[in-house]
Amino acid sequence: MTTCQIYQLGLVDYQTAWDLQNELAEKIALGEHPPAFLLLEHPHTYTFGRRGQEENLLWEQAKLQDEEVEVHWVDRGGDVTYHGPGQLVGYPLLPLGEITLDPDSGKPRLPQIDYMAYLRDLEKVLIKALAQLGLPTGQVKGHTGVWVQPDVASRCKNCPPEFLQAPSKIASIGVKVDAKGISRHGFALNVSPDMKFWEGIIACGLENQNQISLAQLMGEAPDMELFMEKIIKAFEEVFDYELSLSNKIVAS
Repeated sequence: MTTCQIYQLGLVDYQTAWDLQNELAEKIALGEHPPAFLLLEHPHTYTFGRRGQEENLLWEQAKLQDEEVEVHWVDRGGDVTYHGPGQLVGYPLLPLGEITLDPDSGKPRLPQIDYMAYLRDLEKVLIKALAQLGLPTGQVKGHTGVWVQPDVASRCKNCPPEFLQAPSKIASIGVKVDAKGISRHGFALNVSPDMKFWEGIIACGLENQNQISLAQLMGEAPDMELFMEKIIKAFEEVFDYELSLSNKIVAS
């Protein structure tokens, strides 16, 4: 069984985590580091993916400064999302398979079936971990991420009425697979973030998308470290890795 190195890093600013992903991915591609899985939180940050539209950022620069929110344009899939304290972010850096050349463009690509299977597996990790808390979640056809249905969202005492009319998103997923087949970016699961920061964006470019957190559903959030243990267990089951835990990363 292949070993995967788990890093629990605490609160890390976005640029530092992005640079670290790139550094580790290069080492993994060269066989100088095992596959890795970073678990962390970010300060208040909005990130735009490759399909990002500037008009989906609703707050003006002055408001961003007042709320101490950074904005980054990055190379993952998708549009805009929020990261912040109380949100568990996971970045798996995994070799996903051999790269082929696109017959039309000549550019390297991961077979589409493998890419989509990887997204679905990330969703399965989160669904399994949330099930350990007694919280039923699932997928929504045509959308990436993890969702709760209206009957589950009814557990939230202070949520608006629209949460009882359509699924609510509890975790976002956006990834990149580089030319060497190594994954970057990953998921962001709302444990107990300040939900007001979703007001500053049109999340994923979708109007009226409900965002919900574990704290809202459970009355209080589970301990972050204990919940990370559930994520790690589910990750091990879904991806079939032997996990090795370390909090130390030696930068080059």
